[in-house]
Amino acid sequence: MRPFVASNALAAEAGVVTADPMFAAEVRDYLRRSPRQLPSKYFYDPLGSALFEAICRLPWYRITRAEATLLALHAPAIVKPLEMPLTLAELGCGSGEKLAAFIDAAARPIATVHLVDLSAAALEMAIACLSDRPIERVITHRQSYEDGLRRLGEPRVGPMLLLFLGSNIGNFDPPADAHLLCRIRACLRPGDALLLGTDLVKPEQELRLAYDDPLQVTAAFNLNILRRINDELGGTFDLDAFAHRAIWNARDSRVEMHLISLAAQTVRIAACDLEIRFDANELIWTESSYKYTAAQVLEMGRDAGFGRAEQWVDSDAAFALTRFAVED
Repeated sequence: MRPFVASNALAAEAGVVTADPMFAAEVRDYLRRSPRQLPSKYFYDPLGSALFEAICRLPWYRITRAEATLLALHAPAIVKPLEMPLTLAELGCGSGEKLAAFIDAAARPIATVHLVDLSAAALEMAIACLSDRPIERVITHRQSYEDGLRRLGEPRVGPMLLLFLGSNIGNFDPPADAHLLCRIRACLRPGDALLLGTDLVKPEQELRLAYDDPLQVTAAFNLNILRRINDELGGTFDLDAFAHRAIWNARDSRVEMHLISLAAQTVRIAACDLEIRFDANELIWTESSYKYTAAQVLEMGRDAGFGRAEQWVDSDAAFALTRFAVED
């Protein structure tokens, strides 16, 4: 059996769920802002992770398939400049399917894999998905991207290829996106590389279908954060009194996901010691998804201090993979 190290527990102990103080504090903070917001990282409880996996299989959400195709086609070229043995790390690993396919296509033995994800369910799926790959050691970090980056230094065997896929960088508003890329660059050493997946600008109708699908899977995913607040923080959200709304903000080149209050209502959240009065049509902003041009992606890497870049683009789906080298 492959050595396995879990830096955090993958599942809560059976029994009564205890409110997470950080979850409660951030929900309280974000819901008191103007406009009201919720942190998108809290989408990914077990149900939220399962719903996101379903979104990735929808015909209107092309990011996952386009990225998987690029990874399979170009994995040998992506790893070719990197010396052996190789360490892989992925921020936001999800189910691990893309990483497993990448390892298969790269046809290189892997010394260590670091998996960073806030979702215990995602980490469990990723471990299962990687179980029969040629990997000496798998280490999980149930943490945010920023905290996970601090844990990638050891054990360290050979150069590291850090994968940040799925256009997850697009969930960060400027300047937080630039700050995160700088943090990634700071944790890497000369000879390492970053592989960044980014969704590119495309027609508005395509974006609307991707983020407001006819089967309403994305709506369920968005509403699930309210269900989670009810279950874990003692909230009183009536899920039937809120609806999913996706908006394309062309000026800022981002899709915005919101929850709209369908009527005037009052919501209480016990763990937050919070009572909120919502007006009819008032919005809760739950996620941003920025879209880029291929040239903007290259510029972002240069600004963060990376060196040479090589880019592979699926022009039909408008998605890019970019490998940034770390140089002296």
